[in-house]
Amino acid sequence: MDVHGTRRPAGAAVGVAVRGAGERMNARRMAAPRSRLAVTLTAACFAAGGAGAFDLQGHRGARGLAPENTLAAFSVALAQGVTTLETDLAVTKDGVLVIAHDPSLNPDLVRDADGRWLAAPGPPIRSLTLAELRRYDIGRVNPASRYAKQFPEQRAVDGERFPTLQEVFALAKASGRPVRLNIETKIRPTHPDETVDPAAFAALVVAAVRSAELAPRVTVQSFDWRTLREAKRLAPEIGTVCLTSETEGFDTVRRASSSPSPWLAGFDLAAHGGSVPRLAQAAGCATWSPNWRNVTPGELAQARMLGIAVVPWTVNDPADMARLIDMGADGLITDYPDRLRSVLASKGIRID
Repeated sequence: MDVHGTRRPAGAAVGVAVRGAGERMNARRMAAPRSRLAVTLTAACFAAGGAGAFDLQGHRGARGLAPENTLAAFSVALAQGVTTLETDLAVTKDGVLVIAHDPSLNPDLVRDADGRWLAAPGPPIRSLTLAELRRYDIGRVNPASRYAKQFPEQRAVDGERFPTLQEVFALAKASGRPVRLNIETKIRPTHPDETVDPAAFAALVVAAVRSAELAPRVTVQSFDWRTLREAKRLAPEIGTVCLTSETEGFDTVRRASSSPSPWLAGFDLAAHGGSVPRLAQAAGCATWSPNWRNVTPGELAQARMLGIAVVPWTVNDPADMARLIDMGADGLITDYPDRLRSVLASKGIRID
């Protein structure tokens, strides 16, 4: 998933009416018990564990702590005790599912066989065989890049290569824990030549999950709901997650449009009362993962009424984590599993 910074934008404008000191005092007295009650109820909801337990997802493994989407990052995430490994998928020229966020080689992350940083975006992954892709090192971020400044705590692990999905499955199995995997089909309806078509992509994913016998522990997520629709048709037993974003730079919902968004597989927001949770339900998703900045108490409550889990992405600031937990989020996707574990512990919420 694309992350546009890690902190919340400035809050909504404060009302112009100025209440008297006595009214403010009464409001604080009433709000404090409600706030304490919300925290207590949240902790109680997750204390029992099981299917309804809080879902701590390590984004691209643990991008804030280790090179993203590498076996090293997934190992760090497992050591941090995540309940779910979140990651991204691409398809090579020879039809292998590999772990990669970008459709082409990213010069901020990729070095060639001689250890030199790519000077520009490299070839599309779909144009490379697995053997060709393995020549590149993704064990650190280019220190001269702006991207590197976003993750000062990330520790390099030189020599890491693009892993295959099967290698990540094997790592999860070897952990001895019932860790889940939330795997994203990286495909864009606006760029059809970047990867295989939605039906082929979904078929590869379904075959891989079934071959690994991990269907109960895997969910398939995507911003491009065409792959979700196809995966659900092929394998009803594999859960799907509807990803959405409603930011200025990346809007997959397009509320202001007079026609359905191309990202939503033909599902029409207007036909579902402008409700994204209802749209996700219509698409067959058991989970809705919105950009964390787009989460509202109203839509979160509506999702809960519909039986849809809400797992926002990608939340890195502890204050934002705490606010979303108190709001009732069922889980969070984060680059920093260690931070989220600390927030959960402060609220008395256990995940293991």
